[in-house]
Amino acid sequence: MKFLSTAVLLLSAQFLFGQGTLADYTRAQNLKKQLTNKIENLPGQFYWNDKGDLLWYDRNTLQGKEYILVNPLLKTKEQLFDLTNVFSLVDEKLGRKIESRVISNDQIKLLDQDQVSLDIAGYLWIWNRRSSQLSQGAASGSKERNMRYWGQREQGNAYREVESPDKKHVAFIRNNNVFLAIKGNTNDARQITFDGNTANYYSNDIQWAPDSRKLATVKTQKIEIRQLTLIESSPKDQLQPKIQTRDYVKPGDELAQKLPILYDLEKDRLSVFDAALIPNQFYLSDLSWRDDSRAFTFEYNKRGHQVYGVMQMDANSGTSSFLIQEQNKTFIDYSGKKYREDLADGKEIVWASERDGWNHLYLYDGITGKVKNQITKGNWVVRKVVHVDAEKRTVIFEGSGMNAAEDPYLVHYYAIGLDGKGLKLLTEENANHQAFFNKDYSQFVDTYSRVDQPPISVLRDKNGRLIMELEKTNSSLLEAAGWRAPEVFKAKGRDGATDIWGIIIRPTNFDPAKSYPVIEYIYAGPHSSFVPKSFYSNPSGMYELAELGFIVVQIDGMGTSNRSKAFHDVCWKNLKDAGFPDRIAWMQAASKQYKYMDIGRVGIYGTSAGGQSSTGALLFHPEFYKVGVSSCGCHDNRMDKIWWNEQWMGWPVGPEYAASSNIENAAKLEGNLLLIVGELDDNVDPSSTFQLVDALIKARKNHDFIMVPGMGHSSGGDYGERKRRDYFVKHLLGVDPPAWNQY
Repeated sequence: MKFLSTAVLLLSAQFLFGQGTLADYTRAQNLKKQLTNKIENLPGQFYWNDKGDLLWYDRNTLQGKEYILVNPLLKTKEQLFDLTNVFSLVDEKLGRKIESRVISNDQIKLLDQDQVSLDIAGYLWIWNRRSSQLSQGAASGSKERNMRYWGQREQGNAYREVESPDKKHVAFIRNNNVFLAIKGNTNDARQITFDGNTANYYSNDIQWAPDSRKLATVKTQKIEIRQLTLIESSPKDQLQPKIQTRDYVKPGDELAQKLPILYDLEKDRLSVFDAALIPNQFYLSDLSWRDDSRAFTFEYNKRGHQVYGVMQMDANSGTSSFLIQEQNKTFIDYSGKKYREDLADGKEIVWASERDGWNHLYLYDGITGKVKNQITKGNWVVRKVVHVDAEKRTVIFEGSGMNAAEDPYLVHYYAIGLDGKGLKLLTEENANHQAFFNKDYSQFVDTYSRVDQPPISVLRDKNGRLIMELEKTNSSLLEAAGWRAPEVFKAKGRDGATDIWGIIIRPTNFDPAKSYPVIEYIYAGPHSSFVPKSFYSNPSGMYELAELGFIVVQIDGMGTSNRSKAFHDVCWKNLKDAGFPDRIAWMQAASKQYKYMDIGRVGIYGTSAGGQSSTGALLFHPEFYKVGVSSCGCHDNRMDKIWWNEQWMGWPVGPEYAASSNIENAAKLEGNLLLIVGELDDNVDPSSTFQLVDALIKARKNHDFIMVPGMGHSSGGDYGERKRRDYFVKHLLGVDPPAWNQY
């Protein structure tokens, strides 16, 4: 009787509120198309010519894509070329209609005011804008890029002759040792090293000093590389499954250790870098000679990511030293914030560091290794260095968080002297800015927007002064289709003091009198922040999900990047935290302001690191999160790639890995969980998901699981998206989703 009453109530709710209905599904299915190309004159990327006195860009219009030429001196805009006309002329000259009628921006090059080079159908064409004539050039040689797998490791001791700058000598590896010979006479080569063997070999990445009197390379310890094994169950070209393998190093695995060496040809002297200075390496960068051949440098990342250094080997004395030694008690964000620029052949070095609690720039004396001065300073962060002008002694950089009245993630552009004086704001508008500078950095295009403000593109001079407006878009057609801008919302985090920022997305038929479950889209990878700050009509497809009758939110909690070091450090050895105390506090604050947000019915979904976190929400915070959909999650950080996981979880692999593991904590599951994984995921080992399924089965925990044949690292494609929507509709709205063939 109780079950019947509940069913009646749920059925009544469906008709009363109209959420999760066939009409909602149909509207959600069509929404993406309805929101596409509804922004007039939306600019794409901007490109300067080689001289830096002209620029062009593409823009989307209701009639299709257009290409615009800008002359900053004359302050004029005109059409660069008509793509339809160009393709017709190409067809005519080739005597056939080419199949592809699109061109990517990297196939276009502005030569001068009148001529544009276009790479079409395997040929380079020159379009003359004044005469409207198209001339065919040579074959373009364009080839499909052969993308190297990110985890691939190469041994590097194969035979390869490396020529000296004066072209008199060659150096090469033979029998795992370094040999030197007069060019053209390798049969009479001289052996330089004698301790190389198959287990410890010398690298063929030999670096000659510019004066040709010295050379350097590294002695490398050979290790066995872990292999990730994938089963392709349903290959297209045969009935039987296939096995695929990848190089895939995981946390705790052995890493190759390298030892730089220096050989002086004139003195016949071999010097070895002091191994005591570079123990337990996670990574050594390539060796780089100074222009005057006085020394070479390289960067050293000690395993655990708490020591990072710029190392130097003096070519005259053979001595080894730290030029810069960066240390931190938690972690150094080498993968996201490292910056180094050597000036005047290394006499000075511009260096980024979070040593004062915020990511800032420092000027080092490149000879003594001492800090000359801090360039930037304050409770805000340098996001990216754009250009260092050694002659003018200035730096152009991206920064955020300087204006207390703004969203602290909004990027602005600044200039400052290397002495730390003369800080100048180049982009004043309260928005997220993206700049495209010309060759000499005397002018730049500034495109700025917010999630609730369509883009505006202007041309500015080096001081940020307006030269001309390029494009001003509007969202009136988008709004006419029922679109509402995301609401930027902030609330205090777990400490009651720190502002946490996020966005709220509502359906196009939003009714404040209704009650809406809340779904959080989560990605809490510590390598960045993820709530969109620029204008998108449908960020991450969240509008389509909201259309089914949900409020969809995205939040950057503590443990993510682009705020203070303390804000970031929350993730250290604690990825299960994922900022959840901040996220929960944020949603609680939002629900107090908006009574229609029902935080008694909260769902969460994410992919990759978001897949780990969305499952973790149900394991570690079941009192708040009730339904989760996790795609290709890293459910145990010991199962995933080494560089990402040791960066945040530390080394050696300790008990904190198990504490953050969804697999180890599977018995804590409450609520409804759907797991999705592609069988050919070579980014996150799919066995991470399989082992979680195994642990849930052993713990007698009800859950749902989908393995997608032939799919790699993804959210599950269209099939996964449909299953995700149905899962939330069924378990948060209490409604049986319509059959797929109905919409």
